[in-house]
Amino acid sequence: MLEEIYIAGFGGQGTLSTGQLLAHAALKEGKHVSYAPFYGVEKRGGVANCAVTISDRRISSPIVTEPTILVVMNNTSLERFEKSVVSGGLIIVNSSLVDIPVQRDDVNVFSIRANEEAEALGDPMVAVNIILGALVEFAGAVSIESVAESLKEVLPERRHGMIPINVKALERGSKLAREYNISKKANITG
Repeated sequence: MLEEIYIAGFGGQGTLSTGQLLAHAALKEGKHVSYAPFYGVEKRGGVANCAVTISDRRISSPIVTEPTILVVMNNTSLERFEKSVVSGGLIIVNSSLVDIPVQRDDVNVFSIRANEEAEALGDPMVAVNIILGALVEFAGAVSIESVAESLKEVLPERRHGMIPINVKALERGSKLAREYNISKKANITG
């Protein structure tokens, strides 16, 4: 098993903490993992991307150049990274913020209105965890339970009161992914 995941957005969207959650969950499950954050110099609103590799074997490089899964949180990220996804891979699009279509026809696309889903749960700040729940469901590299347990480690202690809503967001994203029928699912996992 090998999943190479790239999460791309801008600062303040939770892209880096999403990668950290995946990495912590993989470690909890005894898997090999690498996490590499990339961010711009701006305090808020600049580039915030990360690469996460999860494997049952040792990982030779933390750099992800051809992700099996790409998460895009804005138009710029889709335009910049769409071509890097392996053929048969998956692009998860936050269609609340991305209003341009994926141009490729050799990848699977899962569009989710994560911001509206988060607002329906009562907190717009958990949109990225709705996407993470879907990613976990599609990839199968880690369990939702391990990601939920990792919230205590990744979120600052002052945010631990938000863990229940974050767990609800993970579960909602997972449910939406299960309901979505992807005929090429065998091509999504590594």
